[in-house]
Amino acid sequence: MRRLLILLLIVCLLPLNALADPLPEYPYAYSGRKVASHDSDSLRWTVERITVDDVTCYISKIWMADPGRQIGKATADWRENVLDTAQIAYRAPDASLLINASGYVTSRYSWIPDNYPGTNSDYYFTPLGSLTVTNGQVYRHLEGVPYYGLTLNEDGLRLHVGDDPAKVLAENPTQTWSFYVECPVIQDHQSILDPDWRFTNSTAMRTIIAKMDANNYIVLTVTRDGWGLTMQQCVDFLLEEFDPEWAYNLDGGPSSALMYRDHKGRLRSIWKNGQENVDIMTFSELPKE
Repeated sequence: MRRLLILLLIVCLLPLNALADPLPEYPYAYSGRKVASHDSDSLRWTVERITVDDVTCYISKIWMADPGRQIGKATADWRENVLDTAQIAYRAPDASLLINASGYVTSRYSWIPDNYPGTNSDYYFTPLGSLTVTNGQVYRHLEGVPYYGLTLNEDGLRLHVGDDPAKVLAENPTQTWSFYVECPVIQDHQSILDPDWRFTNSTAMRTIIAKMDANNYIVLTVTRDGWGLTMQQCVDFLLEEFDPEWAYNLDGGPSSALMYRDHKGRLRSIWKNGQENVDIMTFSELPKE
């Protein structure tokens, strides 16, 4: 009887995600030509080359056993400089797959939304957005300024569309990624793309991450062929071929990047346009206990 009580106590103390089996890899109907892949018990991803409206793109299909522990963030130095993606990647030596992430402000790209208080110099070399959290530390919290962006929580990535930053912080996110307020483009399987956004109908290189289910995510990387795709083209493609739960437009254009580490740990670039980034998003194996 005593052993049974001890066993029940241990089960009760286990985190909920330890009791639930992860969902299997998503059964995608759409595929391209595989250019890189990784397969382990906790992390499986493939990068496939595709063509969308005559533009070369890449679809990264990512399965993780526990996204809340396997998605990560590596950054340049806060308010000091931006770095080449490969330089930031060396700050995340365990990362298997890496993409560019938050949009940022520099003297060259100095525009910030009108509802963000402060001067431009306050935002140089930092992510846009009313919240910035890195490894659990809060670097920016603009009270009352709605948050548009992604957070990493115990259950993985969450999309926020104009949420109260105090409520977002109350959920104890470990990381945030943010850009323009128009960057949430799909929510609840429907387009929420702003028709008046200047990027909706102008072509560019892009990186868009989308959630399929609790354990599966995809990343659409648009290259410079024909100067890229419009956001409308990207959203239409994602909804038609994948129907994700949500999608978010990360920083792209000159700072676009899609990189991975091969079986020898060497950093390989599938697509990298060359401009520096303020931070990156990474996908890694489950940490060894």
